[in-house]
Amino acid sequence: MPRRPGTIDLKINLVDRTEICPYTYLMDTKTYAIEIIQKLQTEGYIAYFAGGWVRDYLLGHPSDDIDIATNAPTQVILDLFPHTILVGIAFGVVIVVKDGFQFEVTTFRRDINYVDGRKPQQIEMSTAEEDAKRRDFTINGMFYNPIKHEIFDFVGGAEDLKKGIVRAIGDPYERFVEDRLRMIRAIRFSCHFGFLLDHDTREAIVENADTLFPAVAMERVWREFNRMAQGPRFDHALIELHSTGLLQQIFPLLQGVHLHEIKQRAAILMHFPANCPTILRLMSLFPSCSLDDKLEICRLLRISKREIDDVRCADQCKRLIECEETAKPIEWVYFYAQPAAQIVLEVHAARLPENEKLWELERHSLRREAFHEHIERLVNKKPLVNAVMLKELGFVQGALLGYWLKVAEERTITLDLNNPQKVIEALKMIPKWPIK
Repeated sequence: MPRRPGTIDLKINLVDRTEICPYTYLMDTKTYAIEIIQKLQTEGYIAYFAGGWVRDYLLGHPSDDIDIATNAPTQVILDLFPHTILVGIAFGVVIVVKDGFQFEVTTFRRDINYVDGRKPQQIEMSTAEEDAKRRDFTINGMFYNPIKHEIFDFVGGAEDLKKGIVRAIGDPYERFVEDRLRMIRAIRFSCHFGFLLDHDTREAIVENADTLFPAVAMERVWREFNRMAQGPRFDHALIELHSTGLLQQIFPLLQGVHLHEIKQRAAILMHFPANCPTILRLMSLFPSCSLDDKLEICRLLRISKREIDDVRCADQCKRLIECEETAKPIEWVYFYAQPAAQIVLEVHAARLPENEKLWELERHSLRREAFHEHIERLVNKKPLVNAVMLKELGFVQGALLGYWLKVAEERTITLDLNNPQKVIEALKMIPKWPIK
């Protein structure tokens, strides 16, 4: 029987998915997604798995991120499925919920009149082929019918997967004008899979890099950085972002920094711990920046308070190690009490010669153990001497009380005390003690 137009053989499929996806949640996700497909097809509509899942399927990579594309109008989707979330009705996008699993179901469309480098002014319902041609890259532009096990490839995605190429669909200049973020995504896919960037696609990125902003929100850029950091080649991604001119657009401080220098700064990333936060990885690009400059970068990226605290913690670690001989015990206790302390120390150790790394971490482990009780009290916010105790001695609520609470904490740690009365006795020895 002849194949339908756009279908290809499944010979590219490397392995049986059931053999590489033993995890129940992956199988459950696919089962529920197939139920959605079956319901749409039973009603006489076309419905396929779309985009990234199909790419990963052909590469033999497990995935529970299944998007569905269909020629069913949005209202039909809403009528057929009782549990939905309306996220993009104007663009034909509905989230269908089945037993806690969420699936983005999108109506085949053609986008019209991109004007802001982000989204179209309007859309029209279209065919699967037209829908594929409005997507970003060929490897993301295929469809899969899980009922008949057919791949629909109107854009040459399967061939590019075989060759290991990231290629924009159609004219790369048009694809990037439609959505400037695609320039960063092209590099993310290239580095994540170890694929080459198609020559014309790369040239279009270089020529359009300076148009990234203001079309793209920084939150979207930060999301791409996080996705890149989860992959095995984040250092290569940063180098490629710089060589195409995108990194300098995101971080103006890197304007004029030679590519060779970026390569040197990024090289250390391969030694960082796997669970290192993205923001600490990025800070490797700014080794000489002050804390204020780093916090300005954080503000630019609009990251969370927790991530900003990670940057502060790393800066504190750097300062303490630089002046380790004069650092006070209380400074080390406050550092070790921070949630990011261990990961920051591992990042610090990653920069040392191989034969020094374990010894450096062991040194800190021993010091942390010596301060264990003080650290625990600080983490649990249970000081040895508290406000109630000082009020009983005659203090009143106010700045003076707050000051002596801090002094009490400092004396507790410096003198390594574990009895409140001994701390109070130590306080009374201070000439400035105000209570007579």
